[in-house]
Amino acid sequence: METIIEPLRAIDWEDIDAVESLTRKALAALTENRQLIRESLLTMPDHPELLRLCEHYDILDKVVLYDDPSGVRVRLHVFLPGYFDRPHNHRWSYASTILRGQYRHYLFGDANLDGSIDPASLKALMIRVEQPGSTYALHHTMVHAVVAEPHTVSLVIRGPAVKDRFLVMDRKTGQSWWQYGASRESTSDAEQKQMSPGRLTELTRRLQEWDLF
Repeated sequence: METIIEPLRAIDWEDIDAVESLTRKALAALTENRQLIRESLLTMPDHPELLRLCEHYDILDKVVLYDDPSGVRVRLHVFLPGYFDRPHNHRWSYASTILRGQYRHYLFGDANLDGSIDPASLKALMIRVEQPGSTYALHHTMVHAVVAEPHTVSLVIRGPAVKDRFLVMDRKTGQSWWQYGASRESTSDAEQKQMSPGRLTELTRRLQEWDLF
């Protein structure tokens, strides 16, 4: 895993062309050698520092397979029944490839958000269907949203965080709100979303049943 990630440490994560080019190679290497993913999952109980970073929500699981000191992380996202999200940007640029299932991907455009934007004014400028083998890179200023089929699985490489919050918007209600990174979360919020060892075991079993590694 470290050998695959090493070239990504020197990326200018603001240069999304460079990000796409290098992360595509890394994602391809991981999907072609899924034994690395399997080993990361099965040895997770021996790495509590990684398990602490894994998150479980009602409609999404995030598993951190590798956390590099440079700020680069490799994650598995498992989208559960009912998954959708509201238009939002990110605290970091990232790249993703779909391993299983598919999702409808709404792209609203590049925006430096300050919280004053009217969510009702957002209009999708591109809509894609991301299917197995689809790979893309997204700059942290891009506003997007996803509606996923149940049990869609994606492999994600994210770059270092460049800000401590991101904006989430609801086009139906017109509301928007900031969400913050772990350094600004309350202890109770962090504990509520932290993945349990039991959930990790169940998720690993499902991934094996889906023949993903």
